[in-house]
Amino acid sequence: MTDFKTTGMAALSQVIDPELGVDIVSLGLIYDVTNDAQGHCVVTMTLTMMGCPLTDILSNRIVTTMKAVAGVEDVAINLVWSPAWSIARMSREARVMLGV
Repeated sequence: MTDFKTTGMAALSQVIDPELGVDIVSLGLIYDVTNDAQGHCVVTMTLTMMGCPLTDILSNRIVTTMKAVAGVEDVAINLVWSPAWSIARMSREARVMLGV
């Protein structure tokens, strides 16, 4: 049986950043995803920049996606700025897609 982090990251890889057209896991925006016995899911993430105009759109897509995962009752997003996001956090595939 896979652990929740693997399942959660797989689900979150379906959330596409509407501006960049790449999923948020490959972009390196997701730092952690957990779920406790009561179904409380916490997604720890960052953004490419503070004040990102797509924050609400991404948050809504994350919540909707994670609520569809078995065992998840509610979702909280823990937005952090440390460690800071950089291009180095992106997967090789994301860098190729974006021409970086």
